[in-house]
Amino acid sequence: MTGAAPTQPLLTQEVVQKLSAARDRSEARLTLSLDLGRSTTTVELGASSWHWQRAEFPFPEAVKDRTVYAWNGSSFEPVARFSGSLVKLVPTDWGPPTFEIDGIKMLPTAKVSPFEDARRKVALIQPRGKRVLDCCAGLGYFAHWCLNDMAAAVHSFEKNDTVLWLRGINPWSPRANPRLCLEHGDIAEKIAALPAKSYDAILHDPPRFGIAGELYSQVFYDQLARVITRGGLLFHYTGTPNKITSGRDVPQEVKRRLQKAGFLCSIEGDGVLARRVAIRSGTRSGS
Repeated sequence: MTGAAPTQPLLTQEVVQKLSAARDRSEARLTLSLDLGRSTTTVELGASSWHWQRAEFPFPEAVKDRTVYAWNGSSFEPVARFSGSLVKLVPTDWGPPTFEIDGIKMLPTAKVSPFEDARRKVALIQPRGKRVLDCCAGLGYFAHWCLNDMAAAVHSFEKNDTVLWLRGINPWSPRANPRLCLEHGDIAEKIAALPAKSYDAILHDPPRFGIAGELYSQVFYDQLARVITRGGLLFHYTGTPNKITSGRDVPQEVKRRLQKAGFLCSIEGDGVLARRVAIRSGTRSGS
């Protein structure tokens, strides 16, 4: 996939190995990707450094696997920060990276690119022409595909400021767009202030239950029912936790709570697909 030219070089262990191997072969130039597979570019090689976009860079030594490195002006350093939790950008075999918080992978990568996985899930809510609430923005892959599929507007919330920093570095994350409103805030707290029936579709990709149980609560689902229009579609990612080891069936728990809030639900892959429906008189209403 081609994309805009990178503004800074991003390296992985694989890229460094290619640079070093080409240098050892005394090659003058090498074409490769410096933006995690989004585009390709050509660098000029020397014995002790390489050149790109009129700048000189050293050959990094002792780089680690599963780590993305960015240029800080004098050296390459991991794209990671620690502020209560270790948050880092992690390369994948697919190109588009995932990210981890304290070693917990936030996006699926084993069988599919996290970028392609987001495309499939976004397609379930049919975003064209719709106002979409993106509850847990992460790297912005949901927002990218909503914009690509011509959503009228996307309102994304992300509470972790380090994740927002990762987005600014990740070349696969969406850039500024008049149809995208990215808000630094916790959707669990912010949702009560959102107007009723203000969204036509919702994407909810929360951290696992043990980390963010409030985003799986009946109170939160009632709020989702309140802010979505009648007939609106919601996709709730749950993952596929092992019931034997975890002792819970999270997808079924989510399904039951969403039904109680006023959604018609079905298990769809690694999540729950729901449609906002009318609620019979006398039952709890999120309308």
